Amino acid sequence: MAIEIPSIPLGGWIEGGLDWLTSEYSIVTRGISRVTQTGIDGLNDALMWLPEWGLLAIIVGLCWWVANLRLGIGAALGLALIWNLGLWEPMIETLTLVVIATLVAVVIAIPVGIAAALSERLYKTIMPVLDFMQTMPAFVYLIPAIPFFGIGSVSAIFATVIFSMPPAIRFTTLGIRQVPTDLIEAADAYGATRSQKLIKVQLPMSLPTVMAGINQTIMLALSMVVIAAMIGADGLGSEVWRAIQRLRPGDGFEAGIAVVILAMLLDRVTQSLRKGRKT
Repeated sequence: MAIEIPSIPLGGWIEGGLDWLTSEYSIVTRGISRVTQTGIDGLNDALMWLPEWGLLAIIVGLCWWVANLRLGIGAALGLALIWNLGLWEPMIETLTLVVIATLVAVVIAIPVGIAAALSERLYKTIMPVLDFMQTMPAFVYLIPAIPFFGIGSVSAIFATVIFSMPPAIRFTTLGIRQVPTDLIEAADAYGATRSQKLIKVQLPMSLPTVMAGINQTIMLALSMVVIAAMIGADGLGSEVWRAIQRLRPGDGFEAGIAVVILAMLLDRVTQSLRKGRKT
């Protein structure tokens, strides 16, 4: 006779936990939602206030100054194509979400990464959590965002921050832990305190690695913002999603090309900042 093993009601426990959190902390989530939506609207309105040619010129000049003339020319051609395709406003909306989500993720991730680098116990605790976060399918992060913040861009920011944080934490921890021991010993010999060693030795030496983590966070944020169109996020992702629903492959490819252009610009700019010199 077959033995029936009762299944663990894991899904029910998770749903119950989400229901409890949304009911007990609804005031907090509503406050976060209002502040986040205000930030999204403010940045989006500021970028949209500039004429297309004006913002294009600013971005091209920034790319030229941070990297080189070749990137500036590439930025001009890519942004001109997005403008020509009529995707300028969705591109701005996507850029707004990426910028805000990246800023929030970095503000959380860098202190956590520093703490994990300085505490072996925290390091051993947080690494399995990061493994779990990075192997979880991206779509799953959209599920808890909806009961907390509803449909829209705020939920997209929430899901994007959670999804994109792990690389920044990992690279910050890695960079600080890889600072040569002789430099730490030299700082100790000169009587440096723990905070002085961190600020004057460990953080400056680990900055290229930290910037690499921020670069990865930006790329993950961009990919998640596109996926978050499924829960009502505006931007290029909504253009792709709309093209899928209406079976318009041409429109979908146009929006996808715009995403690629934006991703390449963000990647090249952050890589140039990481190198700290023009290439």
